[in-house]
Amino acid sequence: MIRLSAKMLALAFLFLLAACGGGPPSAGVGGAPAATGEAPVQLEAQPYRLASGDRVRVNVFRHEDLSGEFQLDGNGRFAMPLAGEVKAGGLTTRELEQAIAKTYSAGYLVNPQVSVEVLTYRPFYILGEVNNPGSYEYKEGMTVLNAIALASGFTYRAANDQVQLKRGGSNAPPIVVTGTTQLQPGDVITVPERWF
Repeated sequence: MIRLSAKMLALAFLFLLAACGGGPPSAGVGGAPAATGEAPVQLEAQPYRLASGDRVRVNVFRHEDLSGEFQLDGNGRFAMPLAGEVKAGGLTTRELEQAIAKTYSAGYLVNPQVSVEVLTYRPFYILGEVNNPGSYEYKEGMTVLNAIALASGFTYRAANDQVQLKRGGSNAPPIVVTGTTQLQPGDVITVPERWF
């Protein structure tokens, strides 16, 4: 009788313990359960905007002398033949095409056809509890998890469920993200240290 009561008590304890767990834990970066801090956010995809450090190829159809490869300077500008200084920082490639075409059509060319492609993106940065923090070359379609893998993975102290992303410069507010969040050039990823 005492054995049966002890088994029933143990079974009741296990049942209560399981009930306290709630639902399944939400996954952080790398499939680890998220901590009780901020919940990870999935950022919406936005069109890429050019900035300092990007290298672009501009083709002006039938005008090889006006075409070329250009590096955006610290102010997001570059110089083109006849057009002079072109402000590209903050524009998408389509917006830059339109701006260059407008400049050339104002007295230089009739109906200019311009195409712009990004040759080299500015780097992204990963800091904190990864094995090799630093700046890395951005490749189109990269995710936070790809970036962590490039940095040789998490350290044993990493809070891999609280990975933070700053988009728009180092003064931008940090946002906790998931491993599937798409990166953009210039993003700053920080992997904080866990407490226990």
